[in-house]
Amino acid sequence: MRERVVVAMSGGVDSSVAAATLANDGYDVIGITMKLFCYGETVPDRPCCSLDSIADARRVCDRLGVPHYVVNMERSFGEQVIDDFVTEYSRGRTPIPCVRCNTFTKFRDLLRTADGLEARWIATGHYARVEAGVLRRGSDAAKDQSYFLWGIDRSVLGCMLLPVGALTKPETRKRARDLGLGVVANKVESQDICFVPDGDHVAVIAKRLGAAAPALSPGPFVTSDGRTIGRHAGYARYTVGQRRGLPGGHREPLYVVAIRPEDRAVVVGQRHELLGHTVIARDVNWLVSQAPPVGSRVTVQVRHRARAVGARILSCDADAIEVALIEPVTAITPGQSLVIYRDDVVLGGGLIDGPRELAVLRRRSAADTTAAST
Repeated sequence: MRERVVVAMSGGVDSSVAAATLANDGYDVIGITMKLFCYGETVPDRPCCSLDSIADARRVCDRLGVPHYVVNMERSFGEQVIDDFVTEYSRGRTPIPCVRCNTFTKFRDLLRTADGLEARWIATGHYARVEAGVLRRGSDAAKDQSYFLWGIDRSVLGCMLLPVGALTKPETRKRARDLGLGVVANKVESQDICFVPDGDHVAVIAKRLGAAAPALSPGPFVTSDGRTIGRHAGYARYTVGQRRGLPGGHREPLYVVAIRPEDRAVVVGQRHELLGHTVIARDVNWLVSQAPPVGSRVTVQVRHRARAVGARILSCDADAIEVALIEPVTAITPGQSLVIYRDDVVLGGGLIDGPRELAVLRRRSAADTTAAST
């Protein structure tokens, strides 16, 4: 009897090749497209998360001779991903909705769907690998997506298939053409957040919280030594490391080095002030049976496109971890993910609170600002 697998299909080339590969390997494939939010009539055609892409996923399933279903997950996605996205920005943080989506929707909710269909496996088009219950980086360093998968439940690894994880993107496109999937073989991939079709994340926040929300209300630009040098139109428009949109007329370029939602301040400073030597992360999730002990040497990544750097674990408990970086890293941003590796194995990860230096900077800048106003 063939083993049944539910494949999450976005209508893109990666998930389409994943489904075709599994069908060719003899699995009983069922394609599932998750309807995550209301697309509306104004959303342009996109490589994923559009009505046209749902149609493409169905065409691919028809080509493969496998069933295709659309599952409405709008409520779960709205609560777990979009609401969290808005809340994080209102707290002065910069979230990664793809991590939340993978953690709660693409794997947790997809697994529930698979259970209802009596499927042994779930599969996606992620560029990562699962071997013997261990999550590893994708073979193609340029496409590796393991950074986004640290939040999934460890038990999911026992029923996860990632058929394109050992391929490069050009190899995936070639395989699509070889398999007769011309409808998706050359499809442009999206680099944007799926529910922010025009790239305007502020509009999403305004729709949820109102245009007068504190995160979208005017506040001061404050230097790291407490001087007010201008006004901004809402701190949710900024992220740590940002240079665009800051006051000019200074000898050295300014960067956002911290955000203080309590007084709506965007703290700015010079580039060297962005360097962090430690990272503190919370809501930690481990994908290995035993967390590495304090003192362990690991490698960590603080952004998807950031270079992995060596680190040593300074402290670790049930919820939080602090690591010391072997070399300083720029723009360690609250709300982004700290992902912990040993070689190419994903050990786990957590949500960044920031470097220890950022906590000191916030307190110092706030104290200086208060002193300057008295």
